Formats: sequence, structure tokens, C-alpha cells
Amino acid sequence: MVQLSRICFRKYGNFIDNLRLYVRGGSGGMGLPRLGGQGGNGGDVWVVAAKNMTLKRIKDKYPQKRFLGGAGANSSVRALKGEKGEDKEILAPVGITVTTDKGKTLGDLNTEGDRLMVAKGGFGGSMHSAFQPSKGQVRNIRLDLKLIADLGLVGYPNAGKSSLLTALSNATPEIANYAFTTLKPEIGKLMYKDYKQISVADLPGLIEGAHLNKGMGHKFLKHVERTKQLLFVVDVCGFQLANNTPFRSAFEAVQLLTKELELYKEELVLKPALLVVNKMDLPDAEGKLEELKEQLQNPDEFSDLLPDDMIPKNYLNFRHVVPVSASTGFGIEHLKSCIRESLDEDAEMATKAIHQERLQALSNPTFSHQITILTSQCQICLPVPIRYQCSFFPLSL
Repeated sequence: MVQLSRICFRKYGNFIDNLRLYVRGGSGGMGLPRLGGQGGNGGDVWVVAAKNMTLKRIKDKYPQKRFLGGAGANSSVRALKGEKGEDKEILAPVGITVTTDKGKTLGDLNTEGDRLMVAKGGFGGSMHSAFQPSKGQVRNIRLDLKLIADLGLVGYPNAGKSSLLTALSNATPEIANYAFTTLKPEIGKLMYKDYKQISVADLPGLIEGAHLNKGMGHKFLKHVERTKQLLFVVDVCGFQLANNTPFRSAFEAVQLLTKELELYKEELVLKPALLVVNKMDLPDAEGKLEELKEQLQNPDEFSDLLPDDMIPKNYLNFRHVVPVSASTGFGIEHLKSCIRESLDEDAEMATKAIHQERLQALSNPTFSHQITILTSQCQICLPVPIRYQCSFFPLSL
């Protein structure tokens, strides 16, 4: 078991999802008292989301992990106003959350080009500071990567997630017949005939107790947070991690996965979810699938199969339960259709919600009143005198 942990750590070390950096804004430039000159402000330090960037590249390129803004120029006879110091940009991958050492969130970078100032440069010397400059802001920050994807694959080791991702998309994760195959997250793209693309994140297999950080639980669970929907993957015949661990049926696996997510962060189980029942090419798969469907329809009747402390507060209602065989390709096209349907349904609901908010804003009396006042102030735009009366004051044009 110790040997396995070392293997996991070493391979996972090639994929970095958390990085600690030292950042310092540049010092301001000296003022010039005899002529009232003002020194330039120090340069700021920014984190900027960039395409095809990884935390490992940052670590390899800047092994000291120190980022300093440029110093502001001193005021001089030739230039009374000193130039601002050069800003320092830290290119980081999309999906970064920037926090302090104490865990305070400074901001998120969710799209390419997003920028966040993490250390402000000092002010240049001026008459207000007796022409003495100030030093730049100094702090340690953490870049915490949480993968952004439309779907996150959730399942126990060897449920067939990597094989499923390969069958669905263009990703090529490692596949083998031992439990811990996926040791770092993989992103695959589902391609449709109308050129629609859907991203799927294959997250390393969870184990019981992942919410307590067992088996690198927190390293993996946090990547589920930014996926729009969850795609549970279970082995139709059940699973046993090791000889000294209990055998879990497909139904038990579903409920234990739900509980792990719930214990880590309860909001996760509110995400829309689909269930993939994999390995339908195995003997007796059809009978076990029917048994699973019956158990999912009446989960309370089968709750005695689970330990009391691992029964979820609320059972998940899956939008689709799709039987597949990732190795033979059975059910893959149907699964892709279900995924597209579920995501399109959410997108349509989100669009309707935005339209509804806009309509409510337009029909809001306060909003209408503000438009009336703004219109009444545009005197030059109105061809004839108009009198506006409101409850606060009269406006005449």
C-alpha cells in the first residue's frame, strides 16, 4: 500500500494543480523637492489567464517562484513626473482561483484574457509624502487550478471512465486493467456533426473516504466544482478495490459516490447528473441493469445495503440512465445524444432566465422612473417643451 501511494504521488507530480508564489509590487520613485517633482509609481503584479498555459510551465520557467514589479522612475529636472515602473504579468491557465496563504479568495480567472492584480506597486514620492516613495505590496499567493468542463466523470477506480472518455472523445488517457489508471485529470472533447463541442473531464477514481482527503481525495474532488454537470460511471457488475475492502454493487457505488460528493461540498449534488452503467458486454449484465434500475426507483427500500453513515441525505435523480460498453462501443452514440440533450436543456433554461430578468427590469417602476428622469435631462434632444413631474421634484424643459 505504501508502494502504491509513492507511485501515485510521483506520477501525479507531473500534473500540478496548486502553486505558491511570492509577489511584490515595485517601489515608487523618489520625488524632487526643489522643483515639486513627483516620482513614478511602482509597477503592479498581475495574474493573466492564457491559453495553453499550465502551472507546471510556470514552475519550470520560474523555479524561484518570485515575481517583482518594476521600480518607478525618480523625478528629475528632465522629467518632473517619473515614469511608472513596468508591470509584471504571470501567465496562468484558465480556471485558476487566486488565494492568499490564509485562504482568502482574491479572484477567479475563468476565461482567456481575465486579469487580476495580486500586488500593487508603491506610490511615487510627492509633496503629500515629503517626496518620499512607498514600497510595493508584498504577499504570498496560491494559484489553485480547478478544471473547467461541461461534464465531469465521477466514479470509483476501474469503472471504465478512461475507456469511456476515449470512446466518446479525442482524449487518449492511460488505460489498463488495474485500479488506479488515471492519476491526473484528462480533458476530452465530444465533437458533433453540427460542430458543437462539449468538454469532458476524466477525474481520477475516488475511494471511500475521499471527502477526508484519502487517496488524494481533495486534489480530485475540487475539479468537480467547476463542471456544469456530473456524469457518474459505475461498473454494472459492481466493484471491489482490494481483498480487504468490501464488494460494492452498482447501486451501492452510486450512493457512496453521492455521499462522498455531499460530504466534500453539499452543493455538488445539486448539479444535474447522468448515470452511465458501463461494461454491458459482461455476462449477466442485462439482469444486473434491471436490478439497478429497480433499486434507483425505490432507493429507500434498499438503503439497508449501505452503512448508516454513508447513506446520502438526498438520493440523486438522474436525468438519464444509459447502459454502455466502452470497449465494444455499445450505447456510445446514444450517450452522446443524452449528454447533448441535457446540456442544451440547461442552456435553454439559462437563456429564458436572462430574458425574464430583463423583462422584469423593464417593467420595474423604479427603472422606468430613472429612464424618465434621464430623458428629461436631455433637453437638447427634445423638440418641444415637456414638463415632467415626479414625487421627488418637478423637472421642466
